[in-house]
Amino acid sequence: MAPAGTIDASEGTTGPAVARVDWVDYAKGICIVMVVMMHSVLGVELAAGETGFMHVLVAFAKPFRMPDFFLISGLFLPRVIDRDWRTYLDRKVVHFAYFYVVWVTIQFGFKAPAFAAETSWRDAGLLYVESFIEPFGTLWFIYLLPIFFVVTKLTRPIPPLAIWLVAAALETARITTGWTAIDEFCARFIYFYSGYLFAPYVFALSDRARSHPALALAALATWALVNTGLVALGASEWKIASLMLGFAGACAVITIGTLLARAHWCNFLRFCGEHSIVIYLAFFLPMAATRTLLLHTGIISSIGTVSLIVTIVGVLGSLAIWQVALRLHADFLFERPDAFWIVPKKAGPVLQAAE
Repeated sequence: MAPAGTIDASEGTTGPAVARVDWVDYAKGICIVMVVMMHSVLGVELAAGETGFMHVLVAFAKPFRMPDFFLISGLFLPRVIDRDWRTYLDRKVVHFAYFYVVWVTIQFGFKAPAFAAETSWRDAGLLYVESFIEPFGTLWFIYLLPIFFVVTKLTRPIPPLAIWLVAAALETARITTGWTAIDEFCARFIYFYSGYLFAPYVFALSDRARSHPALALAALATWALVNTGLVALGASEWKIASLMLGFAGACAVITIGTLLARAHWCNFLRFCGEHSIVIYLAFFLPMAATRTLLLHTGIISSIGTVSLIVTIVGVLGSLAIWQVALRLHADFLFERPDAFWIVPKKAGPVLQAAE
């Protein structure tokens, strides 16, 4: 049972109906919408050569957008990390590897003609092979998660404080090798490991926010002002400051998720959180199609409005693709088939690992 009195969801997107930790889904919903917004806004602005009003929101969320996603991803790991290696690798490596292979192939299929036109089909094929070393497009998050899961289990014999300090030092070092997996590991592992290491404190924070909503709102207002000010000044990119803002923003999103869950508001965000893997995998197609259509037709002149529409279509379009896939019995796009499980699925609810 979860601290909020509910059982966490299974690691798939379908299966037995189970209760969920409400605020976790709200927080994940906020995160995935911010991720779609970031890719949508920056993509539109890059193609248009100018910025719009949505750029301010993307800049505001930058210090905490991915830190919060990774922190939540490590939150339930203490409950499953003692599994035997075969089961652990099935749930934490094969699970994400399957979706990476499927969706990198789909994404590449849409982009390959353009790559081939610029170079050749041979070079495009080599680029596809390279995508299994250098994460492709928007899929780097699920490429990196299995690495985090394995590293965390392998380092269990080492004192946790030592791991945490090394992870913090890696984030502060701003390592830039040009390889996404290495650079993002160094920048993000601290948040994932903190979710794993400090999970009881995260749940305690949520409980306090639920019990004292007025105090939580005051804290959120203070955080929003500080985050906005530091982003405007450019100080959010400073060493140490970025780490502090990452944790502060993660706590803020957790608090917001808790308050929304308490009030039963914005249930669409909760729905997005429940299906965050669906949105993450599929949003690129409606996002790219809508961006191309709006910019090429020029029917909307405001870049900010275009960015907002592309963001909304990216979220809703990915959910629509999921529903169409289910109706066409293409479940394999969002649910790992039995043939790709190395350990049989267990009937009934299991503990959630963030998607």
